[in-house]
Order: sequence, then C-alpha cells, then structure tokens
Amino acid sequence: MKAEDGHQLWLRYQPVNKAKVTGPECIAAQELRTYYQGEEVRLVVDPTMQEDAYSIKGEKVKEISAKNEIGLLYGAYELLRRQGNRETGKLDITSKPFYKLRILNHWDNLNGTIERGYAGLSIFWQGKPGGKAFHGHTIFVEDPNHAPDLDLIKEYARANASIGINGTVLNNVNASPKMLSAEYINKVKVYADVLRPYGIKVYLSVNFASPMSIPAKGFNGGKPVKTADPLNAQVKAWWKAKAKEIYQQIPDFGGFLVKANSEGQPGPFDYKRTHADGANTLADAVKPYGGIIMWRSFVYGAAHKGEDRVKQAVSEFIDLDGKFRDNVILQSKNGPLDFQPREPYAPIFDNIHQTKQMAELQITQEYLGQSRHLVYLAPMWREFFGFVEPSRLVGIAGVANIGLDRNWCGHHFSQANWYAFGRLAWDPYLTSEDIATEWLEATFGDRETGVQAQLLSVMLRSREACVDYMMPIGLHHIFAFDEHYGPEPDGFNAHMPLEWCPVYYHRANSDSIGFDRTHTGSNATAQYREPYCSIYDNINTCPERYLLWFHRVPWTYRLKSGRTVYEEMEYRYARGVDEVEDFIRIWNEAKPFVDEQRWKEVDDRLQHQLENAKLWKKTCLDYFGSLALKK
Repeated sequence: MKAEDGHQLWLRYQPVNKAKVTGPECIAAQELRTYYQGEEVRLVVDPTMQEDAYSIKGEKVKEISAKNEIGLLYGAYELLRRQGNRETGKLDITSKPFYKLRILNHWDNLNGTIERGYAGLSIFWQGKPGGKAFHGHTIFVEDPNHAPDLDLIKEYARANASIGINGTVLNNVNASPKMLSAEYINKVKVYADVLRPYGIKVYLSVNFASPMSIPAKGFNGGKPVKTADPLNAQVKAWWKAKAKEIYQQIPDFGGFLVKANSEGQPGPFDYKRTHADGANTLADAVKPYGGIIMWRSFVYGAAHKGEDRVKQAVSEFIDLDGKFRDNVILQSKNGPLDFQPREPYAPIFDNIHQTKQMAELQITQEYLGQSRHLVYLAPMWREFFGFVEPSRLVGIAGVANIGLDRNWCGHHFSQANWYAFGRLAWDPYLTSEDIATEWLEATFGDRETGVQAQLLSVMLRSREACVDYMMPIGLHHIFAFDEHYGPEPDGFNAHMPLEWCPVYYHRANSDSIGFDRTHTGSNATAQYREPYCSIYDNINTCPERYLLWFHRVPWTYRLKSGRTVYEEMEYRYARGVDEVEDFIRIWNEAKPFVDEQRWKEVDDRLQHQLENAKLWKKTCLDYFGSLALKK
C-alpha cells in the first residue's frame, strides 16, 4: 500500500480528467474536470438562489445550480464527497448553510509561533531566531520580509472551501499592535487575494491599544495618538482611518476580532468605559464597508475580580445587552470556563437576548491531549447544541489546529476535528456519527474493508474516554500549569492568579471535594435558565457528569452506582485507560488496511496516549486518595 503523509487531508481524490463540464469557467469546473468520475456536469448560475446554497440534480448528467461561483464550488465538493461514498446515482438535493459566519480563528503570532498550537509553526506568519532563549526554548522574532508560501495557502483555502468554511482570522486574539501596521496589512492583502476565489474572507484580531503605537494612513500626520479611550474623538477618527486604509486594499475584509480586558489585554476598562463603548467605536469604523466586530466575552479578573470565574462573563455583559451596535457580535466559548473536556454550556447564551451571539469552539485540543491524543470533538460540540439552540446564534468560530506539520494538524485523527467543525458550521444538526463516517471514508478509504465500523467506534468513544482518564464526574481544570498537558491536581502557585490554580477548582480536603456553585455557594446555577437552574442546583437531579462542578460533597457521598466519590473516581479512571487500550487493539487490527506511514504515526501517538492516560490515573488517584482515605 502506497505510503501517505496525510497532507491531502480528506481530499484524496485521484485525477481522472474525464468529465465534460459546461457552464462558467471557475474553480468548481476545474475540480470536476480533474476529479469527477462521471460523464458530464452542467454548472448553472441561478441568481434567485440563496447565498452559498446549491442544488444537485440528475442521474447520468448532473446539474449543479447556485447563485454564484462560490455556491457552485460548494456543490462541486458535495458531488465529489458523494462520489467518494459511492452515492452518485440519481440525485435531487438542495443544501444551504445554517450559518452565514463559519470562521476559523488562528491564534498565530507574527513571529510564527502559535498559542495553543500543536502542529508546528504558522502557515501565515514566519519568524526567525532572535538569538535568545527562555527555559531552553528559542525565542523567535517577527520576519515580515519572509515570502509567504502561497501554494500552501491555496491548499488551505481548498480544504476549507470543501467543508464550507468561509472566513478566517489570521492572527492571535492576544494580538500585537503591529498587525495593523501598513507592512502587515500589505501581507494580509496577499492572503486575501488567494483566499477570495474560494469564498473565504479574512478578518484580523486587534489589540485595543493599537492607536497608541501604530499610525493610520492619512491621519494625524502619520503619528499614533496618546490614548486608546474609545470615546475620545481622536481615537474614533484613528479607527475610521485605519478601517479605510484596510478596505482600500481589501474591499471584502470581514472585520475585527477583539479580546479586551482579559488576561492582561488592554481594553475600555482602562479608561472607565464599558465593553459596549469599546466595541461600538470599532463597529462604527467598519460599518460603512459592511464589516463586523466579534467581541469576545471570555473575560475574568477585571471588573468582577474575585467572583467565581465561571460567572464573570454574565456579570460583565448582562447589563450591556442591547447597547451594542447591530454589527457587533458577542463571541462566547461553549462552556463558562475554558474549553474543558467537559463543561456545562455557558450561561451567557441564556442571558443575552438583544445582542447577536456566536459560539467559539476550540478545534485545537488545548485541554484534550493536544495533538498527542486521539479525541474526536464532534460529540462535545453536539452536546453543546443540545443545550443552546443553533438558531440563537448567528455564526460559529473555531480555534484552529492547523500548522506547518506535513499533515496540517499534528495527529492524523485531529484532521477530523477541523472537518467536523466545518460540517457542523454548515449544518449543526448533522450527527457526530455521520460526520465521522464521511471523514473516515474520505481519509482512510473503503467502508467495505470491515475496519471502518471499528474505527468509527473509536472516534465516537474517544471524547468520553478522555473525560474518564482526565477529569470524571465534574472535575475540571486540574492540568499542569500553563502548558495544560498532564495532571497537576495539587497545583498551587501563590505568584499566579488563584483561578489559574487547580486546587481552586476542586477544593478537596480530607472531608469533601467539589466547588459549591449552588444557591448555598457561588450561586452560579442562578445564571442558567429553567429547568437547568433547578436541575443543577439540586444534587438529586444534577447530572453526575457535572457533580463536582456544581456541588461540594463528602467523600462518603454515594453516586447512583452505589460507589463513593473516590470509588467512582477509581472506576472512571480505570475505564478511561481500558478504552485507550482497546483503541490500540482496534488500530492494530486496522494495520492491513492503512498505509504504513500513517499507521505507524498514529500508533506512536496512541502508545503515548495510553502512557499519559495511565499517568493521569495514577497522579489523580494518588492525590485524591491521600485525602479521601486519610484516617
């Protein structure tokens, strides 16, 4: 079997150069001529159709209709996907995206590193060694003169278009003001020109204090201003001038993503202003061009410092609901803490009613084994949509897991999470099973080999296994400091914010364990709509998967299984390890059906995953056992 390195992702079509394709000359026509195995395809532009929608009809001769060339491209990729699944008989389908905004967020730094990136350096920004090191790691500095790899960016665009992603934020939310310099705007234009034919708009994360260090073209004699106060007239004029500068080069620029007054980032609080004041100033600047502002609600340690961290987003934004411009969207993480293996849904989605909202999902597995564990995330995202009705949102953002590694994502199976994000952004009602089945058939081949059903089982079980061997029954955020890889349940550092310390979240002592977030504790349950407020507040109705998230219980407390809290931990940690051992067994059985290179690379990662799962089990049971079993 021919070795593969995974670079083709799920687009492993082989050129056949067979089909007759008529209609507009566009990328869709090129793709179909090269890869479609049927006889003929007609491409039809129908201006009455909805933006990005398409229809595919016909049997021997297929007809793809869409409003424009981008819709035709989406239809072409759907036809090729069905060809791979051998569903190419008579077709009569119409599809349209559920969300207008289907956006990747790249946490890429201008020096080429990626915050929470586990697949190599950035595909967009390149750095060079700065001649210094920190804790043994080379410090990179920006290299704006490095020529971009536009062929790679085109491959990236093609992969995204094939799953319906139509936007990308090119840089980290912890943004450098340099991102808005003329030098970098010129580079963004180059990327925008490559991405545009594939229907992808570019967006930028911005540093709120940018007016104080970066000049804007045609404004203030080319000098920055002395403040970033969003109600200052000069600051407002700076943002309008900067927006004009960007849109002159990139007419379809999407807008800005903003992280403000969180984790040390500057923001409107620095000037005693509100999030609405800050967001609206930027919104007014991009409004004439059709731009949007995505304002992140991931805030803590600022206006409500000392409050239970999971409550702070609602506390900061609830009184501002309805005070944002109509082109401002609040972007909130799926859970109230920080992309944990399991969290309840974020209650901000229950409390904001007059301001547009979008969900932020994390494709990169910051807290789920990074690129070293096989963890399929679609079940976690479908769990979220079970609580937050998709129609309440105007879009979906996904923190990307893409880097310069040859297979793009570090782990071959991590590609499935990029794929699943795109498919769920197009249709949030697709099942995890259907998406995984599509991806497996496109990535590893024929369902008739008999191994696909077992690999599907691995994918569908993998997230629950991860929860079991990391943080079962509502445990959360007990990772090693900073890197968020591996266990550190005893973690405490007096020099760090308390809400960064694992002991803050489980509060275990010799008597009890858990964070009381009921009406007798932090009252975080009160932020949820009914019936969840009452369900979570009552220990008798709270789902056990959230037990230690919402409740503090004595070690002698017995779960529905009849086991005590510590006994349940023993059972869950062991079950998680057993699952990974079974994943390895299944992967061994798959060896005859997978090329040697990818099989070996996945096997290496699975062996490490097992080792790490055992470490989680031992570390956590040793630590919690030293308290629970203390005489």
